[in-house]
Formats: sequence, structure tokens, C-alpha cells
Amino acid sequence: MKVCTVAALAVFATATAAQNSTNFNPTINNGTFNTAGPRNVRFDPGTYGPPVEEFHYYYDQWPIGLAVSNTGRVFACYTRGTYSYTLGEIVNQTAEAPYPSLALNTPGGGLYSTINGIQFGSNDRTAFISVQALYITPDDTLWVLDTGRPSINESQAPSMPYAAPGGPKLVAINLSNNSIARTYTFPPNVHYPDSYMNDLRFDMRPNVTESGGGIAYIVDSSNEDRTGFIILDLGTGESWRQLSQHPSTLRTYGDVPSYNGIPFYLRQKGSPLGYQQEGLDGAELSLYGDVMYYSPLTSDYLYSIETQYLCANPNNDTLAAKRAFDNVKNLGQRGGNANGFSSDSLGNVYMLMPSENAIYIYNDTTLQAEPYVRDPRIIWPDSANVGFDGYIYFNINQLPYQPDWNDGVDGRQYPGLILRSKLPDGANKNMILGASTNTTG
Repeated sequence: MKVCTVAALAVFATATAAQNSTNFNPTINNGTFNTAGPRNVRFDPGTYGPPVEEFHYYYDQWPIGLAVSNTGRVFACYTRGTYSYTLGEIVNQTAEAPYPSLALNTPGGGLYSTINGIQFGSNDRTAFISVQALYITPDDTLWVLDTGRPSINESQAPSMPYAAPGGPKLVAINLSNNSIARTYTFPPNVHYPDSYMNDLRFDMRPNVTESGGGIAYIVDSSNEDRTGFIILDLGTGESWRQLSQHPSTLRTYGDVPSYNGIPFYLRQKGSPLGYQQEGLDGAELSLYGDVMYYSPLTSDYLYSIETQYLCANPNNDTLAAKRAFDNVKNLGQRGGNANGFSSDSLGNVYMLMPSENAIYIYNDTTLQAEPYVRDPRIIWPDSANVGFDGYIYFNINQLPYQPDWNDGVDGRQYPGLILRSKLPDGANKNMILGASTNTTG
């Protein structure tokens, strides 16, 4: 099937003009306001930053993650419920296709099974069950993070089976021939039945591990409060946990954000009125890979830790977990809850701000959160990817209006979107964290 690349889709992109500045003081700069009428009444148009382009339209499945390759191929993933596939490739402006094939999106024996009255996701390590996040390293390897936990009866009372060993996995796909190169699974003392692998980042430089194969940092967003980071040595396949249940990774109880001006409470069919339960969510490495920035979905605070503490394996060092706990830094509030993170070649850390219909930047020089782009079409930016072409791409999936959060009523309206904006100051994808030539796994 013919695949549509970034360059081909760009001719369809539509732009909304806005102020092109990322380094301004919003309390004194009038660029975020317009005036109207004979008396020049000031109003907020809901936009600032570089133009926002509509790059792709989703009409069949609501997306979660995305990734853009260095040749311009675009991939998307979808939380598995009733969808026929969970990993796809963009083929034109309005369509996607199963990737690498429908067969590899179809676990043998079905998506889940029931054991002694308890539902478990598939333990199929060879097929994709429910893909949550994607990442492409500079060597054009597509990394696929499969939670192994599909949604069940998503239009009724929400249900998510526990993970079965073998189902949750990290898969490397060679984009030059569309073949699976490596698959990593996790032992039960690292990935729990209630674990939910939400996002991932890589440092592929040979010197970051003794094996020389690079390292993966995986976010565990367990909604049973067993949150933390899963660290994977890509050279040996060994994995371990860090910051498990550290307060900086836990959800904030009673958090009530506002989406599009409406206070949001969690309304799950068959359950009392509640609050969003997700803890650790966004995570991103610094320019040189020495710091991890992160935060829970339900927190206004940004945290960081030096990656040396995450990379210390507690299996080899009995004090590794304590050192990690003792070296978390609270960087302060950023101006709202944040979802996914991304970064660029200048060290900017992009934070998706669903309650603000915006993306902010954390500037490690000014130590402040700064405005980057805002647009009324940014209705829950769920994941972002800095491409090799100087753009940041981000999925729009209207998540607060999904049935699981609204008494079983689906308030979303197709199409979902991939939006993109030009990066500031000539920024591009961060290539410093490199690519390893080690393929042991």
C-alpha cells in the first residue's frame, strides 16, 4: 500500500495565523489579546504562538500515541477496545492502515481471558494487544510499547483486565524492512498485574550502560497507585523499577481540572462521582540525557531527577532505591495539569496542557514554564513527537469526552487530529542521545 509521508501531507496542511513568539511575558504582552467593536473591547481569541497546521484527520479510531520517522513516515497507536488494530501507519490525509500487518495486530486466543473469575489480558508476546506509546530513535527504529491491557465494554461500565506476563512488552521494528528486530518482556517483580506502561524515552549512547546497548525509561501509570519508572537495559534485557510509589509519581486526590471552561469530575458508569486517578504520566529527558523531567497527570507540579539514580540497578545496589528517593527535585508549579512531554535539539521540554488548550515549554535556563502555542483545536493533546523536519506533531483525541469518563456517553466528534507547529529558533529533533549498534536483546 502506498504510504503518505510528511512531505506529501504537508501540501494539505491548513494554518491558523498567530503571534510567533515563545519568549514573552504574557502578563504585559498584548499579543494574546484582540479588540473588537467601536470601543475596542479586549477579548481573548484563544491563540498564541506559531501557526497550527492540520496535518491528518482520524475518522475511524481515536488515537493515543504517534511517531514520525526520519524519512517522513508517520505512525499512530490506539488504545485497544473494539478497534480492529492497535498500531497503524498513516497512508493519506484521512486514513491509516494496520502496521506492520493486521495479523501482527491480532493476538492468538483473543485480547483477554478469564481465569478463576478474574480477567487478564492476552499473554501473546508475538502480536500487539493494546499499544499505548511509540518512539523512533535516530537509526529509524520504531519502538512500540504494548500495555497488554485492552479496554473491555468501553461504552458501558469501564473494565481493564490485569496484565498477564508476556503480554506487556517493548517491541523494536526495523523500518527499513518493516520487520520485528527485538522484543522485550518484563518479570512480575518489575511489571505488576496492575502496571500500565504509558510512555517511554531512550538514551542509546553506548556509554550509558555496561552492556553498551542503551537504556529505555518507561512510565508506569498504575491506577492502583503502584506508579514509578521501569528501567530497561536494552543490551542485556534486564529491567528494574525506580521511584515506585514516590510521592512525586502519585496522583493528587480530588484534582478538578477544567476542560474548555467546564470543571471536570470523573463520571464512570456504575461508580460514584469521582476524580481522575492517573499518577505518573509525562516524562522527558534533558538535552544530554542526564536529567529526567516528569509529573503526574493530576498535578500542577514538575519534578526532576538525575538519570544516574534511575539507572542504578537495585538488584546490584541495596541503596539504589533510597538514593533515587532522596534526589527527586520539585521544580515548582507550571500553571496547570500536563499530559505528555516532548523535547528538541535546544533542550526545550514541551508539556502538553489539556486544561489550557495549549503546549508550554519548560526552560531550564529561566527555570520557568513559558508559553509556546495555544489554539482552540487543541482539545486534549494526548501525545507529542518532535520530528526530524523541525516540527512538533501532536495528537488530538478529545479524551475528556470519551464514554469511560462520562457515564457511558460518547461526547467525542470525529475527526480526531494530528496537528503540528514549527519549532522555535530553528530547533529540531535531539540527536545527541544517539543510536547504539548493539542489537542484543
